[in-house]
Amino acid sequence: MSILIKNSTILTQNERRQQLHGNIYIDGQEVVQISKNPISIEADYKIDGRKKLVLPGLINTHTHIPMTLLRGYGDDMVLQKWLEERIWPVEAKLNSESVEAGTKLGLLEMIASGTTAFLDMYFFEDTIGEVAEKIGVRGFLGFALIDSGTPQYSADDLMPQCEQFVRRWKNKDLLQPAIAPHGVYTCSPETLKKSLEIADKYDVILHIHCSETRKEVYDVQKRYGERPVGHLKKYGLLCKKMVLAHCGWITKNEILDIKKRGTKVSHNPVSNMKIATGGYAPIPELLEANVPVGLGTDGAASNNTLDMFDTMKFCALVHKQHRWDPIILPAQTVVDFATIGGAKCLGVEKEIGSIEEGKKADLIMIDLKKPHLTPQHDLISHLVYASRGSDVCTTIVNGKPLMLEGEFLTLNYDDILENAEKCAKELIS
Repeated sequence: MSILIKNSTILTQNERRQQLHGNIYIDGQEVVQISKNPISIEADYKIDGRKKLVLPGLINTHTHIPMTLLRGYGDDMVLQKWLEERIWPVEAKLNSESVEAGTKLGLLEMIASGTTAFLDMYFFEDTIGEVAEKIGVRGFLGFALIDSGTPQYSADDLMPQCEQFVRRWKNKDLLQPAIAPHGVYTCSPETLKKSLEIADKYDVILHIHCSETRKEVYDVQKRYGERPVGHLKKYGLLCKKMVLAHCGWITKNEILDIKKRGTKVSHNPVSNMKIATGGYAPIPELLEANVPVGLGTDGAASNNTLDMFDTMKFCALVHKQHRWDPIILPAQTVVDFATIGGAKCLGVEKEIGSIEEGKKADLIMIDLKKPHLTPQHDLISHLVYASRGSDVCTTIVNGKPLMLEGEFLTLNYDDILENAEKCAKELIS
């Protein structure tokens, strides 16, 4: 399959953060040519790029995709009460059918709003992978581990099933397995150690909630005599394979430990503010320490969308407000988080995260012919402060169009919405 995008503004996100007006030729899975001059070649798809902005597909580094079915179910509640009265009782009723419906809805929303790759953490991850593979989205499938067991597996079955899951998905093209112990407070030291053993054995990503709330930090310190970051360090999980989600309550010394061990951080500002965790991930200090940072939406139950443009804007604003400093996180830095930064978190920055010849063709197009995007003094500024997920008109993953001028090519819009509504009502009945 080949694609020719003509006469478009291109935000490359390459090392020089180069912007140019020109053309892109995609053949198979890769970007073959980027040129300011016309490209005279036949292609299966020819896309008129006038008044459009082409940029790398956005990368969501922390999701629970099927939680789209719980969007708006239990808002404006204290975290523990929300979990105990709303989320956990419904999750106990999950099955592969409901997870499939929620995953299709989540991926539909991601494609519509420009997300081309995600790092997930949930149950029935095989089902999530099968749906993502069929639809054509790039994903890292985090097999969730919790000592009490999950809706899918008993506690005794979790580790054997986890290793089998990693084997099944290890050598896929678009999808890769990840191991996702839920948190230090829900996983014993033995579970954490076994997670690392499997991750080392198969060379896959680790993903965990870390220092999300003050209560978590204090509870872990009371139980183990050390904070979550120190606990992970003790058992070897503070390593290059690990992506830490949240980190709202980490210290400067913990940042140094994260840096020394090559660990990455997924920042989830919208979810953290909505749940009112009270902490601000020290993103400026993480950047100063050269720790790779990506952005995550978290699940739609606590966000309530999977719109990465929304997350970019909140990311920029919350740190400016918190530090009383309008230049603390410039727009370019935030765009970096959502593109090449996310790729670095996932260890695939040589393949995705920027538009460059020889890289995978994961890219999106934004329709600039909108009142809220006019005039166009600064396109980087517009991406963070003015753009919305609904401005995305085309989404391409691995050289394959998934949405073209607003038309979905690999899924049925109406059927997905109808089935998701049905499954959501059954879950909360």
